[in-house]
Amino acid sequence: MDELTYLSGLVAQGRMSRRDFLGRSATLGVGLVAAGSLLSTAARAEGPVRGGTIKVGMQGGASTDSLDPGLATNQVSAMVNHLWGETLVWLAPDGSPIPVLAEEWTASADAKTWTFKIRKNVQFHDGKTLTPDDVVATIERHSDESAKSGALGVLKGIQTVKSDGDAVVITLSEANADMPFLMNDYHLVIQPNGGKDNPEAAIGTGPYKLAGREPGVRYNATRFENYWGRETAGFAEQVEIIVINDATARIAAMQSGQVHMINRIEPKTVALLKNMKKVMIKNVSGRGFYPFNMFCDTAPFDNKDLRLALKYAMDRQTMIDRILMGYGSVGNDTPINKAYPLFEEIEQRTFDPEKAAFHFKKSGHSGGIVLRTSEVAFPGAVDAAVLYQESAKEAGITIDVKREPGDGYWSNVWNVQPFCTSYWGGRPTQDQMYSTGYISSADWNDTRFKNEAFDKLVVAARAELDEAKRRAMYRDLSEMMRDEGGVIAPMFNDFIDGVSENIHGWEDNPAGELMNADAPLRCWLSA
Repeated sequence: MDELTYLSGLVAQGRMSRRDFLGRSATLGVGLVAAGSLLSTAARAEGPVRGGTIKVGMQGGASTDSLDPGLATNQVSAMVNHLWGETLVWLAPDGSPIPVLAEEWTASADAKTWTFKIRKNVQFHDGKTLTPDDVVATIERHSDESAKSGALGVLKGIQTVKSDGDAVVITLSEANADMPFLMNDYHLVIQPNGGKDNPEAAIGTGPYKLAGREPGVRYNATRFENYWGRETAGFAEQVEIIVINDATARIAAMQSGQVHMINRIEPKTVALLKNMKKVMIKNVSGRGFYPFNMFCDTAPFDNKDLRLALKYAMDRQTMIDRILMGYGSVGNDTPINKAYPLFEEIEQRTFDPEKAAFHFKKSGHSGGIVLRTSEVAFPGAVDAAVLYQESAKEAGITIDVKREPGDGYWSNVWNVQPFCTSYWGGRPTQDQMYSTGYISSADWNDTRFKNEAFDKLVVAARAELDEAKRRAMYRDLSEMMRDEGGVIAPMFNDFIDGVSENIHGWEDNPAGELMNADAPLRCWLSA
C-alpha cells in the first residue's frame, strides 16, 4: 500500500494519469474502491497551493500581436487573453461544455432560440459588474465584419441577440445544436460594453489582471483578488509569459529553470528532454493539424488540377516519421479527424508521384512554386517544407522554399501569401471548424475556398438533428475538402509540452497545447 500511496500522490500532482494508477492498483491486487479512496485522500492532501510566479516559455508570439481578443491569431495572444478574460462556456478536457460566465443555457425545441443565464456578482477588473448587456455588446462587436474578429464565421447564423432580465437570448436564422460550443470560441472574451470602447484595454473577468505587456517579448499578469472562480483557477500570485520562438532557446530555458512550462517541443528533441532531471514531457493527441495552405482564388492555385498535383506530391507517412517522429497521425487534406465526435472515414489519399505528375501537366502550369514557411508555423515546419520539396521532385514539380522571419509571420505571411505553412489547433465540433476557416464568408478562410455547395451543406448539417444523417453530411463535406479545397493536411500533431516537476494540477487536454492554454490558470507551484 506504501507504493500506491506514493503513486496516488503523483496523480494528485498531475504526474500520473488516473487510468494508469488504477491499472497499477489492479496488478498489486488492490480493488477499485480502495484505490479510489486513496485517490480522494491524495487529492485533498495535495490540493491547490496559492502563491509564487508561474513562468511560461512560448513559441508563436510576435511584435504585432494585439490584445483585442477578436484578433488573436496565435497561441501566445490567445493565452494572454485567456489570463484576463473569460467566455460564456468552457470545454472540459472530455469535450463537454461547462458553465463559466453563463450559469446555464436552454434551447427551444427547434434549436433556433438559445437562452443563456448570465452569472451574477461577477466583477470586471475595473470594478464594474458584469451584466447581460456586456454579453450582448460582445456578440454584436464580433458579429460586425468591420471588427475583423476571428469568431465572425461562427456567429454568422445569429439573427438577433438581446438581454432579457438576467439572461441573454440568441435567435438563429437556422437551427444549431452546437450553439453552447460556439460560445467557447477563444475570441469571444466578454468585455465591458463588449470591448466597443477599447477592445485592447485587457479588462475582463478572468483570474489575472494584465500588469505588463511587450508584444513579441513578454507579458506579466497579477492575480485578481475579486475573481469569482478563485476556487478553480488563479492559484499563482503572478504569471509571466515569455516569448521564446527559438526551439533551442526554449529548451535551454526549461533546463535552466528559467521557466516552468514550454510549448511546441519538437518531436526530435523529446528524447533529450526526457533525460533532463525535474522535467516532465506531456503529450496528447487531438484535433490540431499542420497544413500547407493554397489560395483557391489566386493563380496558379485557382486551378483544381494544380491543387491535386500538389496534394498527391505530399509523402504523408514520411512526414509523420521524420517530422513528428511518430507523435501524430496521417492527415487527409481535410481539417477533420477521428477526434471529432461525428467523424466518418473517407478514402485516404496517399503519395502518388504519377498522379501528381498527371494533374500537374493537365493544369498547364510550368515553372517553380513558392512555398513560404517559418519555424514559428509549427515545430519542424522548415524541415517539413524541405521534405515536401524532395517528394515533389519525384513528380517533376519544383517547389521553391522561402524561409520567412518568425516575427510578423502571422500578420505578413499567413492568410496573406498564397502558399504557406500554418497550424490549426482544431475546434470542438466539425461545424465550428468549417464555419471558422472554410465557408466562403469565414474571416479566417485561409485557403480562400469558396464553394456554394459546400456552404449550403455546412448549414444543412448544422440544422440536422438526426445523428446518422448528420454524420453522412460531414462525410460528404470531408470529401469535398479533400478533393476540391485548398488545404494540404498531411499530419495531425500531438501537442507536446515540457513541464517542471514542481508544477501540479496538470490535466491532459486534447483541445490544445498547455492544457488548451489553461495550464498557468489551473496549475499551481509546490509549496
